[in-house]
Amino acid sequence: MTVTKRGRPRSFDREAALAQATRLFWEYGYEGTSIADLTRTMGISPPSLYAAFGDKRSLFTEVVERYGGTFGAFMGRALEEESDVRTGFARMLREAAVAYTDPLHPAGCLVITAATNYSAQTADVERDLRERRVANVRDFEERLARAEKAGTLPQGAEPRALAVYFAAVVQGMSQQARDGASAAELERVAELAMTAWPVPKGA
Repeated sequence: MTVTKRGRPRSFDREAALAQATRLFWEYGYEGTSIADLTRTMGISPPSLYAAFGDKRSLFTEVVERYGGTFGAFMGRALEEESDVRTGFARMLREAAVAYTDPLHPAGCLVITAATNYSAQTADVERDLRERRVANVRDFEERLARAEKAGTLPQGAEPRALAVYFAAVVQGMSQQARDGASAAELERVAELAMTAWPVPKGA
């Protein structure tokens, strides 16, 4: 009697599949992306998707984490690598202008746009992204407060107000990129935004 061995399940490139999922969520948002969309674009079956990533919510969480370490990493990198806090914020805005309009991927920022529309069933997705954006504002505020304490930012510069301001500029740039603004236009926005930077009295 001949025993036929079952073939091994067809493997797939997990990282490539995750990249495809990132593009879908980035372009269409969480609610606008279905399991059928994901499996078709990722080139895998629903059972393979669930086995590799869990459910859609788990996949989205992994996508957001991946985005933060890749496409979205320019923000933290600009602030970390520049010794001068003003230079760091200016670089962050310039790089946002380029990143948000890069034709190689969807426009804007995934964390800002992926849950613009949500239902009661997906409120936790919106809450998670909101918490990530709020965390960015806190990070801005902490950096600005340290700069004020160190004397590289004028006393009375209001770190909290400045942090909210720069977050609003970044979020606005993301939406403008989604609406078709060019990199040059957003770079000019970045320049104008930096004119609000506090200067020492009498300077």
